[in-house]
Amino acid sequence: MSWEKELEELRARETLAEQMGGADKVARQHSRGKMDARARLAALVDDGSFREIGKIAGKGSYDEEGNLTGVLPAPFLFGKALINGRPVVATADDFTIRGGAADAGISRKMVQAEKMAHELKLPLIRMIDGTGGGGSVKTLEQIGATYIPAVPGWSDVVQNLDTVPVVALALGPTAGLGAARTVASHYSVMVKGLSQIFAAGPAVVDGLGESYKGSVDHQQAKEDLGGSGIHTRNGVIDDEVASEAEAFARARHFLSFMPEHVGQLARRAEPTDRADRREEELLSLVPREDKQVYSMRRCLEMVFDRGTVFEIGRMWGRACITALARLDGWPVMVLASDPSYLGGSWDAKTSEKVERFVKLADQFRLPIVHLVDNPGFMIGREAEMAGTIRYGVQAMNAVYKASVPLASVVLRRAYGIAGSAMSNAETFQYRYCWPSGDWGSLPIAGGLEVAYKSDLEAAKDPAAELDVIRARLDKVTSPFRSAERFNVEDIIDPRDTRPLLCEFAGLAWRRLESER
Repeated sequence: MSWEKELEELRARETLAEQMGGADKVARQHSRGKMDARARLAALVDDGSFREIGKIAGKGSYDEEGNLTGVLPAPFLFGKALINGRPVVATADDFTIRGGAADAGISRKMVQAEKMAHELKLPLIRMIDGTGGGGSVKTLEQIGATYIPAVPGWSDVVQNLDTVPVVALALGPTAGLGAARTVASHYSVMVKGLSQIFAAGPAVVDGLGESYKGSVDHQQAKEDLGGSGIHTRNGVIDDEVASEAEAFARARHFLSFMPEHVGQLARRAEPTDRADRREEELLSLVPREDKQVYSMRRCLEMVFDRGTVFEIGRMWGRACITALARLDGWPVMVLASDPSYLGGSWDAKTSEKVERFVKLADQFRLPIVHLVDNPGFMIGREAEMAGTIRYGVQAMNAVYKASVPLASVVLRRAYGIAGSAMSNAETFQYRYCWPSGDWGSLPIAGGLEVAYKSDLEAAKDPAAELDVIRARLDKVTSPFRSAERFNVEDIIDPRDTRPLLCEFAGLAWRRLESER
C-alpha cells in the first residue's frame, strides 16, 4: 500500500498556500505597484534555488465531517535559498493576509527562520511588508484581556546581529514590530513611494492628538509620517531605491562583500583592474585654495577597483562617505571625508554613521581604508545642542577599538580631536599623506589675530604685519616639516595612492587569514 493519497492532500494544501490571501487580495497588492511575497522571493534569490519551509502552515477550514475546505496560509514565508551561489535564509511577509499581521500567522514560523540563520550560520534577508505585530484592538476584545507586550524570538533577532549578515528590505508600510525588524539589520533599504516606516501609523497618531488628516489622502499621510525621504536622511534606514528590483539588486550586492557568518572571512573577487594603475587626475584633484571643494567620490572611483564602490547611507551623516569596495579584488570598508558637505567637518550624525560602519567592518573582519580631509568636529551652538562631541568621541572610540587593519590617506586637512580620530595612533600607522596635507591641533588661519595680538597692535601697519606672520607660518605648516620629524610616515605622489593601497589590502588580508 502506498501513501499516494496523503501526497495528493499535501499537493492540494501546497496549491492552496500558493494562492496566498486569494486572487482579489493578490490583485489588490499588484494594483498598488507591489510584488507579492512569492514573486519577491523568486526575484531576490538565484533562479530556482528557493526551498520553502513550512509552506502549508496556516489556519485550515473543515466541514462537519472534518474534511479540509480551505486554508488561510500564514502571512510569513521563509526557506533556504542561494544568492550569488551562497546559501542564505530568505524571508518575506505576505501583505495579502491581514496586512502581514503576526496575529494572523504562527509566531513559531518567524522564530524558526531567525533561529535557522544563526544556528546554521547563514545570512538572513527579511522582506518586510506590514505590521508583523500583535494585531488590532479587535484582537484584544476577542482575547478578552490585554497583556504586557512581548516579542517571541527577539533574542534570536539580537543573536543574528552578532552572528550573520542581516539585510532588511522595507517593501511596503511597516509599523511597530515590522519597523523594528527592519531596523534590526546590518543593511536596510526602502523603496521610494512604496515603503513607509513608523512606530505607529497615521491613524494611531491621529488618535493620540497629532493629526495627519491635513494630508491629501491616506497614502500621503503615510509618506508625511514615515516615508523614505525621512528615514534615509535621519539614519534609521541606509538607502533609498526607486524599485523593488533595485532593492533586490542592492541586497545581493551588499552580501557579495560579506562573509556568510562571523568567524568566516569574506571572499576575494577575481581582480579585474590593474593594481599598479596610476591616475593622472589625482595629481590635481585637491585645489591649492584651501576653501575650494573637490569630488571625493571621483577620488574613490580612481583609487578603488573600477566599478566596485558600493556606497551606503549617502543621504545621512553626509560629511563622511561610507562604502564597501575592492582593492585588487580584496573587499574593504571605506570611510572618506566629503569636503562638499560642511567642509568635511563631522557633525553628530556623521560621527554616529562612522561609528556604526567601523563596528560593522570590525565585526565582519573587513580592512578599513580612510581617506581624510577633516577640518574637525562641527562647531557652533547647533553642534553643541546636538551633542556632537559625545558622538564624535564614540566614533573615535570605535576606531581605536577596531582590531582589523586600517590604512589612512590624508588628502588635505586633519585638525583637532577629529583629526586624531582618523586612525589609531597607538598602533602601527599605515598612513600616507599627500603634498596637499594641512594638519594641526587647530587651523592656524583661524587663530593668528589672537596668537599675535600684541605684535599686531604694536605694528605700524597691522595688515602688512599679519601678511608677514602668515608667510612665515606657511613654511612651518609645510607637510615636509612634519615628515622631517616623522610625525607623518610618508608623503606620496597622489598617483601612487591606488598601488600603495592595493599593497595594503594584500598585507591586511594576509594578516586576517592568519587569524583563522
